[in-house]
Amino acid sequence: MRRHNFKKLQIWLLAIELIDDNYLFTATLPDYERYGLRTQMNRCSVSIASNISEGSSKRTDRHFLKFLDDSLGSAFEWETQLIVCSRQNFISQELFLKLEDKVQALQSKISNFMDTLDPDN
Repeated sequence: MRRHNFKKLQIWLLAIELIDDNYLFTATLPDYERYGLRTQMNRCSVSIASNISEGSSKRTDRHFLKFLDDSLGSAFEWETQLIVCSRQNFISQELFLKLEDKVQALQSKISNFMDTLDPDN
């Protein structure tokens, strides 16, 4: 297996864009969420891209898949936190739909990429 250059992976680039969008959004959360949703969403969004980059350094696709699986889990976790923000009226419906579309597209692309690496597929 050849190692992947994470900086050239579309899923990593999309994850980095999500981090940017996330930080812009979480800066608008109420102060009382500084150590709640804000911190959790920031960590979670960074975890998506970080797991992709860390996994790309692994020697086998099987090891890379484990990190991609963790990345995908963080993407679903982040989407749940976004839904909480919507339910608490911390986000406009327009921005919610835009960010929800982005994270769901990223989830789909990570899943599809995993399928290309999975020897059992």
